[in-house]
Amino acid sequence: MVNHLRSADWYQGTDRNAYIHRAWMRRGLPEDAFDGTRPQIAIANTASDLTPCNMHLNEVAESVKQGVWAGGGVPYNLPVVSLGETQVKPTAMLWRNMAAMAMEEMFRANPIDGLVLLGGCDKTIPALLMAAASVDIPAVVVPGGPMLTGHFRGQALGCGTDVWRLSEEARAGTITNGEFLQSEQSMIRSKGHCNTMGTASTMAIVAEALGMTIPGFAGTPAADARLLSLSHDTGRLIVDMVAAGRKPSDIMTRESFLNAIIAVAAVGGSTNSVVHLLAIAGRLGIDLTLDDFDAAGSRVPVLANLQPSGTFLMDDLYRAGGVLALLSQVKDLLHPEPITVTGVPLVDYLVDRPVYDETVIFPREAPLMDDAGIAVLRGNLAPRGAIIKPAAATPALLQHVGPAVVFDSIEDLRARIDDPDLDVTADSVLVLRGCGPRGYPGMPEVGNMPLPRKLLEQGVRDMVRISDARMSGTAYGTVILHAAPEAAAGGPLAFVRTGDIIRLDVTGRSLSFDVTDEELQSRSRTPASDAAYAAPVRGWERLYVDHVMQADTGADLDFLVGASGDKVSRESH
Repeated sequence: MVNHLRSADWYQGTDRNAYIHRAWMRRGLPEDAFDGTRPQIAIANTASDLTPCNMHLNEVAESVKQGVWAGGGVPYNLPVVSLGETQVKPTAMLWRNMAAMAMEEMFRANPIDGLVLLGGCDKTIPALLMAAASVDIPAVVVPGGPMLTGHFRGQALGCGTDVWRLSEEARAGTITNGEFLQSEQSMIRSKGHCNTMGTASTMAIVAEALGMTIPGFAGTPAADARLLSLSHDTGRLIVDMVAAGRKPSDIMTRESFLNAIIAVAAVGGSTNSVVHLLAIAGRLGIDLTLDDFDAAGSRVPVLANLQPSGTFLMDDLYRAGGVLALLSQVKDLLHPEPITVTGVPLVDYLVDRPVYDETVIFPREAPLMDDAGIAVLRGNLAPRGAIIKPAAATPALLQHVGPAVVFDSIEDLRARIDDPDLDVTADSVLVLRGCGPRGYPGMPEVGNMPLPRKLLEQGVRDMVRISDARMSGTAYGTVILHAAPEAAAGGPLAFVRTGDIIRLDVTGRSLSFDVTDEELQSRSRTPASDAAYAAPVRGWERLYVDHVMQADTGADLDFLVGASGDKVSRESH
């Protein structure tokens, strides 16, 4: 064991304060629970009946508990703020920072020596990692795992991706609305998060690439018995991590983040990983920028043939050899130094990892796509950057020139997108503003705008779309996201007018519109619209709008950047 457990500051001693801390916690625990030899392990549990992808995490927590006991620790279930991506309004991203802040304070305030972080749905793993990074006590992630694949009329369904696809087909009239609604019963087959390479799967893989899971854990299906076995192993491991003093700051180094960027590219991961990785790095004081995503990941081949970029789903990836088999194909691109929660470098786990199905995990020499990682675009439309996922785009649209059709809010878009008199063609560029971190507020997943019905009926299935919003990791299309600064922060997106010519060149990494600097300055003196979101007057939204940063730095709150450590200096009892 380590010489001094953090929890000893609560439990050791003969004074009244120590008595109170011990007495109220005894409740049947063994006599030696507080003698300074057993680390106190919190299981930060995002289980919630209102977070459907995390409903099963109470069962997972029981396996972790057994592992902690077996390892010699004392486990505690610690329910923390949970965010159901499909449930909370106006958008789960509004609450990510609140969840991370609440988790951080509870991790610091309680007599905890180590943390097991149970997450699944999109924002839960990022929030847990942000909080653990800020407190910096030993911590390890247990990803809740993807669901099993459902089928509708004999066809596999990618949850999320096929919602977007089928809804557009219903709007186009190629299937009936009744047929669309029938598929609802088949979409979610089992416990677990989305079975596509959406944000939840991406962030589990990010956690593994960062070194924060037992290697080989990410991608284990939620319904697979091996998930519970690995959860038990994680409970044992955290006790060893406390003994070794192995903390998040030892594991998540700058090189670890570069490895995570490479992993996201190789699996064709979600663009949401960009804002989450930037925010986690900010909590550790690591200088990670958008340029790192382009330099480290944009030219990595996509090897995972998974929706939305490919064909298969997450249980197919697991069957084909899993995340480690895939990463072994790009081992030469990874930094060899970063360790994992086990204390062993990640690259050491990438030896003798065969691929069992090369239709799911493509070989390095014949990838699904070359150089299709997340690309960072800059120009007078996004001077601080915007991003695009080429793997999910139509290749012919990656270089495009077309006139803007501007929408001032998501409500404006919904009101006009299907208007038969809307002046729009397949060459137009749909521009949506007022959906950034501050402007919405909360940066919703509306960047993958629906196409105009009249174009869908003509057979059009993709157009260039630009916004200061995000996009679901399950979505697809030639969609430019996270334009920074956002419109509500005075970014150029606020001053685009319908008819302006937009120029996109993904190869050249540029995004611009045809206005002179003088014209742009003139426009900036006159607000483009009075449809901006009214500033909230109280509560979390007020705090968020006043302090949220832009997407290019992770959209965290400005006063939460940098770690605060685990020290609590005062005692009130």
